[in-house]
Amino acid sequence: MENTNASLTHSHTFTKNQKWVIASTSSGFALENMDVLFLSFAMSSMIGQLHLSGGAAGLIGSITNLGMLFGGVIFGLVGDRFGRVKTFTYTIFIFAFATAMMALANNITLIYILRFLAGIGAGGEYGVGISLIAESFHKNQIGKMTSVAAIGGQIGAILAAVTAALVIPTLGWHALFLLGIVPVVLTYFVRRHLTETTEFVQAKKTEKESTTSAVFKYMFSSPKLAYQSFALMIMTTVQIAGYFGLMNWLPIIVQKQLGLNVSGSSLWMIATIIGMSLGMMTFGSILDYFGPRRAFGIFLIASAAMVFTITLAHNTISLLIIGAIVGFFSNGMFGGYGAVISRLYPTEIRSTANNVIVNIGRAVGGFSSVVIGILMDHYSLTIVMAFLSVLYIISFITMITLPGLKKMSLNQSTPN
Repeated sequence: MENTNASLTHSHTFTKNQKWVIASTSSGFALENMDVLFLSFAMSSMIGQLHLSGGAAGLIGSITNLGMLFGGVIFGLVGDRFGRVKTFTYTIFIFAFATAMMALANNITLIYILRFLAGIGAGGEYGVGISLIAESFHKNQIGKMTSVAAIGGQIGAILAAVTAALVIPTLGWHALFLLGIVPVVLTYFVRRHLTETTEFVQAKKTEKESTTSAVFKYMFSSPKLAYQSFALMIMTTVQIAGYFGLMNWLPIIVQKQLGLNVSGSSLWMIATIIGMSLGMMTFGSILDYFGPRRAFGIFLIASAAMVFTITLAHNTISLLIIGAIVGFFSNGMFGGYGAVISRLYPTEIRSTANNVIVNIGRAVGGFSSVVIGILMDHYSLTIVMAFLSVLYIISFITMITLPGLKKMSLNQSTPN
């Protein structure tokens, strides 16, 4: 089903509702990412104050990812059944409340519970927000708009870094999480200014089967559909694995093996985020104009090659420049997955399809940190980079086998 609202507004001028959709989803993704990264910045303080073992601390992130997967499935179904706007506000409220309650957490059991709840809200938000974008803009604008929303997530990362640097040294890690209540304000504006899209309303009027039945029908009912769904999960898994490798381990690896001294992780993060944001806008434009096969093809092959440039870093400046370049290609693709999934699956299951595929990628891809850590202990920097390079090549091979992407690319310039 094509975008009924969006096809009427395929121009350079956005409607008021379109502006609110992109502002709300970008803000939501920013606040969600800020919430997730609060944990990273507070982890060392939490370990010291609560005397946590390395295993107990590491499990916090894993439980958060499991919550994302659970929330993605549940709220994907809720969003497809009852509406995007209401569900979007529910997910924001859940992760905001759970994050703020961390300000009162003084034992590991409560932390696990609250991080699982935060994961449920954060995981549920993605597919619902992407569906709102897909149903509010013309099909040849979706790539750029989902990329804009993804850039919102990177802004959230910067806000988390700045806030953590200001709050933790003076007020402690509990106060940092208290700021998680701020996203609740966003729910007021979402409810006040957004309405369900015409496309969704029409789809509900003609609905002939339950949401769960539709999910099975369109995602797994035939070998072709099942392969498409699992292939997209492989691609999102590689995407998340590359992100974790780039943001968490590469600075440590380079400093250790090349003897460099980067002033904390903040400079690396800012450089890579700038690269990612520029890459996202570039990728979205290529996807909208040339189609997904060419866009993913260029960025996946470039990522497979560019990760080796890390071995060329010989001082702090070169490391930051290379980090921005690698970030441009390896994470510029992130916004494109929502655009592709939203066009490969019908309105009836769009929220669920996005959440299931991306959150399985998050859950599985997150383990790349473990694999990279093991490789770092036993092998050279070149071997570690080869591991990431092979992942991108696997994603490229998977991508070119998807007939749905080929059809989308052929029809990219066809008007509604």
